[in-house]
Amino acid sequence: MRFIADLHIHSKYSRATSREMSPESIWKWAQLKGITVIGTGDFTHPKWFQELNEKIAPAGSGLFKLKKEFQKDDIPDSCKGDVSFLLSAEISCIYSKNGKTRKIHSIIFAPDFKDAARINASLAKIGNLAADGRPILGLDAKELLKIVLDASPDAMLVPAHAWTPHFSVFGSASGFDTLEECFEELTPHIHAIETGLSSDPAMNWRLSALDRITLISNSDAHSPKKIGREANIFDTEISYKAITGAIKTKKGFSGTIEFFPEEGKYHYDGHRFCKASLTPQETLKHNYLCPVCSKKVTVGVMHRVEKLADREDGFKPRNALPYYSIIPLPEIISEVLKVGVNSKKVDSEYQALLQKLGSEFKILKDTPLEEIEKASSPLLREAISRMRKGNVHIAPGYDGEYGKIKIFEKVEREAIKGQMMLL
Repeated sequence: MRFIADLHIHSKYSRATSREMSPESIWKWAQLKGITVIGTGDFTHPKWFQELNEKIAPAGSGLFKLKKEFQKDDIPDSCKGDVSFLLSAEISCIYSKNGKTRKIHSIIFAPDFKDAARINASLAKIGNLAADGRPILGLDAKELLKIVLDASPDAMLVPAHAWTPHFSVFGSASGFDTLEECFEELTPHIHAIETGLSSDPAMNWRLSALDRITLISNSDAHSPKKIGREANIFDTEISYKAITGAIKTKKGFSGTIEFFPEEGKYHYDGHRFCKASLTPQETLKHNYLCPVCSKKVTVGVMHRVEKLADREDGFKPRNALPYYSIIPLPEIISEVLKVGVNSKKVDSEYQALLQKLGSEFKILKDTPLEEIEKASSPLLREAISRMRKGNVHIAPGYDGEYGKIKIFEKVEREAIKGQMMLL
């Protein structure tokens, strides 16, 4: 069965996360987005672990269902679907290795509460799991992998947002140049990396060392509306073993849904306090210093990929899986209506489209353009058509600032309006 999964999100117990990130809200928004399997996030946090135990029940497949007493009937019929939860968590490891401070984030998947509890018991001896939904531990990432494998042979660790400068396995500020340098003899147990918002599969294809690795994508959502901004496409049975098996072997893993990587917060190099955005070539020219204040710039994902790549830009491996770059529907509506993305007008149009056409992913990827125009406007039709073709304008993100994405330039918008008037 073909379905979409977002396996990395956070709960209301993580820092800077919406209080709306409850099991009920996650269940609801998964359906609005068109997601069949959603990670729980944060199973290491004691209060969240307890809440999950109270509100979700085993489905007999290594996955879980929201108990009926917590399900609310406030979802449009056009979006209703069966949603399963997969136990997941993110751990931040900060430690010293090979003479350098490392800050590595990892996602953990567990097949049941007993295995998750064993992982929690081991980690609780190292640090305070109640301090944050994404705990910070003084623990080597390799030792974390060992703890996960010892807890259950079916548990899995995936390096999170693998290229983010400050907190990832390949990060320019605190990462490694190879997976082997990080995980040593346990590297064969690393079957996937999460590419993160600022890189896409095409960028990762430039490293031959990643050819055996499955490139997965997830939202890392801190609020319900951000669920599914990146996701994975599977063609398997809906079970924990089938999902993790597909990640391990690529059989049944059908590709990913991606941000345009330029829109990510760390695509280019730069220094946000000086509004200095630099290409890798410009950074080299300025000797890694900000041209405004002369302090060191944050080296972004594109630069880091360039440094580690052993293939030219545009190389595509034989076994490369497809991916689909999207812009979240509220952002598209915001541009079409020329109002803020968080405005009531955008939310009203968003909800109306879901009612008429179905889930967000269905609208963005599959709904015929004629139906979109009939349900909304020729301008929205044209916007989604351009997104599907990758015909967009982006000022790349840098040093923690999201990129600025536009579908229409002013002249284009006026030309389309003129055509609409003629019609």
